[in-house]
Amino acid sequence: MVEFESVWALPSGNGYKLDNIPFYAKGIAYGDVVAAVETEGMLLFDGLLEPSNHSTVRIWFADAVDVGDTRKTLEAMGCSSEVSDRPRLVAVDIPPSVSYEEVKAYLDEGEANGRWDFEEACLGFQ
Repeated sequence: MVEFESVWALPSGNGYKLDNIPFYAKGIAYGDVVAAVETEGMLLFDGLLEPSNHSTVRIWFADAVDVGDTRKTLEAMGCSSEVSDRPRLVAVDIPPSVSYEEVKAYLDEGEANGRWDFEEACLGFQ
């Protein structure tokens, strides 16, 4: 179980704009502006200030050999992704300009075929 995740963020107004795709945190996505409080020299998440309307899904692959081709397919759909230090875990950013239904259909098919499991960590269109 992951209890702590550090993310990249840039100062933005009264908060910080996320500059990478979260791997474990739920309810936040790339480009969201979040509040943070300083504790022991670190900034800790203190709430969502401004949603980016991006969505985040995480994919856990049955076999790491499928990661590269899947990332290429998602990129062709307009999504960016990052591979974690665990090579079978990929975080996917789905911008608001991309059809979530199309991406989800692709993810559902891969899951049904036993290639991966996926989790909807943040749906920015809700």
